[in-house]
Order: sequence, then structure tokens, then C-alpha cells
Amino acid sequence: MTALVDEPVTTGPAPTRATLRVVHDAPAIDLVAAEKAAAGFLTALGVAVDSESLRATPGRMARAYAEMFAPRSFDLTTFPNDEHYDELVLARGVPVHSICEHHLLPFVGVAHVGYLPGERILGLSKLARVVEMFARRPQVQERLTQQVADWLHTNLAPRGVGVVVEAEHLCMTMRGVRATGASTVTSALHGCLREDARSRAEFFSLAGRPAEPA
Repeated sequence: MTALVDEPVTTGPAPTRATLRVVHDAPAIDLVAAEKAAAGFLTALGVAVDSESLRATPGRMARAYAEMFAPRSFDLTTFPNDEHYDELVLARGVPVHSICEHHLLPFVGVAHVGYLPGERILGLSKLARVVEMFARRPQVQERLTQQVADWLHTNLAPRGVGVVVEAEHLCMTMRGVRATGASTVTSALHGCLREDARSRAEFFSLAGRPAEPA
């Protein structure tokens, strides 16, 4: 699904920087077939698509889903932790936009992503990029949360990683039980943020959530 491609480490007047190019496999997308299938799907549900306002809807629908299922490649830029910073780094309120794989309806919310640096620190915008990478596909929230935490733990080698995702699922609020306003909260922890009670409590406090029991 993704590959990490080593880039040269840059040295000189600028701070030493190591970059990994996160490249996504590009599956073959047949928008013509997708548009035809969307038209058949809508027609089968009794939605006529021959009016002026709906004639282009199958094509728009196909392009929209193609976009929502296509994560963007990015550079994972890290820097040496020269000052030996050993406190929590937390990005709060990272937008989450994904598609429930059970009903193909959106779920939207925010992620709070934190880590305790090891030998390297991460460019802050990359935390949002990692969330997007795993959100842009048919998903379930539990897996999304775990994948973000696992990926950062593996590729950044921090002393700890914590991820909390809070989201509203349209498959629950627009259909079925129709629990308008309900949100789902999931979390995943690695390293010190899982094993040390004080570090775990600090993470959940800064993320705006009550601490989970050990």
C-alpha cells in the first residue's frame, strides 16, 4: 500500500534533515466504469438520473469517491533531537475525514496525536499527513486509530506514541438508530504512554480526555 523511499540526508548550513518519501501504490481507477455503476446503483434505488439536475450526478459521485479513497504521497521529514527534548509533543484537533467500510458513509471528527521524542523529532504537519494517509480509504475507526499509532511507533522510533480519535459516524446518525450527536472515541498507545501511568495521564489530559485505567 505504501513504501518508504530513502532520500539523501542534507548537511551544510541548514540543520541536518532526514527525509523519507511516503509513496502510495496507485491502483487502477476506471472512472467510466465507476460512473456507469453509480448510475445503475441510483436507478436501482428508484432515483431517476435523466433530469438536468441529476444527469451528471453519477460522474460526480464516481469522482468524489475516487478522491476520498486516494491518500496523497508526502515527505516524512525528521530532525535530530539536538536539545534532547523529552516532553510530550501533541497535535490536537487534526481533522479526520474517512468512509465507513460497512455502509460507505462518511465519518468525520478530530484526532489528537502525540509522541515522546527519541533521537529524532518530526515535522509537525506530518502528524496530520499520517492521519490523512490512513483515513483516505474505506475504514473503521478502531483500525484507523491503531494504524496511525503503529506507523509512528515503527517509523519514528519515539519513546511513546498516543492517538485519540473522536468522530461522528453518519451510518449511525442518519440511518438505523439515528443517534444524532453521538460520537465515538478510540485510543491507541505505545511505549511510555502505555506503560507509565503519569505519562499516560498527561497525554489524555492534554488531549482533553479522562485518563484511561492502567
